[in-house]
Amino acid sequence: MATSSRGDVLFVLDPLEQLNPRADSSYVMITEALRRGYRPFGVELAGLLLRHNQVCAHAVPLALGPAADGAIPPLVAAGDPQLRMIGEFKVVVMRKDPPVDADFIIATWWLDRARSETLVINEPAGLRDLSEKLAILEFPQLIPRTFLLRNPADLRDALRELGGRMIIKPVYGFGGRGVLIAREDDPNLSTLFELATRDGQGWTIAQEFVPEAKDGDKRILMVDGDPVGAVLRVPAAGELRNNFHMGGRPALAELTPRDRQICARVGPFLRERGQFFVGLDVLGGYLTEINVTSPTGMQEVNRLHDLAGDQTMQAVFWEALERKLQA
Repeated sequence: MATSSRGDVLFVLDPLEQLNPRADSSYVMITEALRRGYRPFGVELAGLLLRHNQVCAHAVPLALGPAADGAIPPLVAAGDPQLRMIGEFKVVVMRKDPPVDADFIIATWWLDRARSETLVINEPAGLRDLSEKLAILEFPQLIPRTFLLRNPADLRDALRELGGRMIIKPVYGFGGRGVLIAREDDPNLSTLFELATRDGQGWTIAQEFVPEAKDGDKRILMVDGDPVGAVLRVPAAGELRNNFHMGGRPALAELTPRDRQICARVGPFLRERGQFFVGLDVLGGYLTEINVTSPTGMQEVNRLHDLAGDQTMQAVFWEALERKLQA
């Protein structure tokens, strides 16, 4: 790793022990920062603070720790937290995992203040405004039929309209949690709708079932509005969900003409809203989600395509980020 510093960069993260060195995109973003000569720091939400009009963070210097034989070295704290002014960092990279809850929203308000003093990605207004499940409605011609409902009777109407089978997923869901399939002949259908809407007290998303789901969905990584890589997420046997957190396995994927059409339509929308690193989910040729909070997939693309050095997803990410820093 490089020793001379090109400046300090700050990552807003979950606890370091939760970063999987073999799977987490944040891990390789940070190790690439080290390779390029930056000094990376990490901070959890509890370390963000405002002191009147001063935007500060209890930032922890990060380094690669010792590793057991054959293991990938973990990221570790290389010192005690330092109370730092945000303007001392060249960029702040928001990589806090969902859920998008009250603490996450408050953190975006902190990021709003930070962006007046340094570069912040992804832009906080977009993190707040672009629901990962509902932002796709900006592109009705690219998506499966999608409903936002909270009345069980409306869910039954949607199910009939969609041919007796549909997917239900929570608005703030992530990692495949809470995704269900609803069938008209299911004797538990009323209970399923009650659970999904909390007896009509909460919204849920109903979406047209795409038969190609059994073959997996494609995660397309977008950097500054352009596609840079893709990986197919194949569900485990007997599993509806293909998320890696739910046992989905990565498989080699290339961008099809349809994928490129979707990216060409969605890319300018993302760039306009300051969403620098995004994961699009494409299923059976349909755009199903726009993931802006902390999308993953970098390491899977690297391994499946044997990418190394300046060809890796994290290197492509940093090349584009450095162009923004220079601008």
